[in-house]
Formats: sequence, C-alpha cells, structure tokens
Amino acid sequence: MQHKTIEYFDGSTCLEGYLAYDENQTLPRPGILVVHDWSGLNEHVKERADRLAKSGYVALAVDMFGDAKVGETNEEKMALISPFLENRKTVVSRMQAAIEALKQQKQVNPNQLASLGFCFGGMCSLDAARGGCDLKAVISFHGDLSEADFETVSPIKTKLLALHGHDDPMIPPENVLAFEKEMDAAQAEWQLHIYSGVQHAFTNKLAHDYKLGTVYNELADKRSWISCCNFLEEVF
Repeated sequence: MQHKTIEYFDGSTCLEGYLAYDENQTLPRPGILVVHDWSGLNEHVKERADRLAKSGYVALAVDMFGDAKVGETNEEKMALISPFLENRKTVVSRMQAAIEALKQQKQVNPNQLASLGFCFGGMCSLDAARGGCDLKAVISFHGDLSEADFETVSPIKTKLLALHGHDDPMIPPENVLAFEKEMDAAQAEWQLHIYSGVQHAFTNKLAHDYKLGTVYNELADKRSWISCCNFLEEVF
C-alpha cells in the first residue's frame, strides 16, 4: 500500500491531503474522501484512509482547514470550524475542491466517488450531498445532522448513510427527526443506524471526555465500520 501528501487548492487556500491506495491495483478504483473531525487532518482519518486502501479503494483524507492545520485544545478546534459553521456554503466549496483533487488521481475512476466523515467531517460530507456534489454515496459517523444554511438540492442523488449514537448530547433526538424529514423532503435515498447507549465521537479511541459527551465505544465503532463497508460495497 502507498500513501503520499498531495497539494490542492480552494481559491487561494493551499490544502494538503493524505492519499492512500494499493499500488498493485491495475484498474481505476472508486475514490473515497475521508473528512476529519474538528481537530483537523489527524491520525484517526489517515488510519481510516489506510483501511479503505487495503479494501481496494483510493482514499483521500482531506484537509478542510488548509496547510494541514490541527487544533490541540477545544478552543483551537472551535476556532478552526467556526467559519464553516457560520457559512455552510464554504463547506461545499472546500469539499468540491477535494473532489476535483481526487478525480485527478490516475488510480481513481472519476465516475465512482464517495465521501465519509467523522463529527464535523460527517456534516461536511452531508453538506456535499446537500449541495449537489458529484458523489455516489455519503456516510456520516456521529456527524452534525443539522440542516444547512443554503438551499438543499432536490432530489438529492447521493445515497446517504448516517451512523449515530442515541445518547449523543450534541445531536438530540429532535435533530435526528428533523434530519429524517429533511431527507424525505429532498427525495433522498437514506439510511440511519442508531446505537443505544452511545455518545458522540464513538469511533475515536482518544475520545474520553465524559463531560463534553465525546466517548469512544468499541462495539459501536466496529458495527459502524461494518455498516460503512457494506454500504460502499452495495454502491460500488
């Protein structure tokens, strides 16, 4: 398996993605964007990109913040995501830049693209679908399900899978219901898997902040990844 850093741009912002692929694959393969949480392009998403590459996909762990910035404290992380939360159209622009970068990789079939993301990255992946980006599938792991501040395309042509912890304090049940109604109104093909007793950030082994509600859950992590892989296999 190979991995390398690739530079791409959203306007004047230089972005540094992490590309992972199996060099033994001779035919172009589906390309998957892997979008980080609020901390930035961290080892968690790089490891997930490596997993996807071992399964035969070409994976690009994207850089949403530019120059591969990574926040250390919660305050730094909030400062990094705030501009995107205040104007969700910027999310779509940044995701479109990553899509174009992935399409340009010679290992990738440009007609077979998907995106998956974690927490903030789950929101980014869903917003790419809401914005009409050219993706066959989108998967959100414990992502923000809230409706965007721009008009959602209808119908949404991207197939959607949301993986959610029932006890997530950041996305309460009323937000989940609102997401379901939004997706139905947009005529989307969607699935929602909910894990009982599970909080936010359940796939991140470093998440142990019980006060904030970000807590790793080994079983939900395993189950959600199996669901993700099955979904991608179905789509591609």
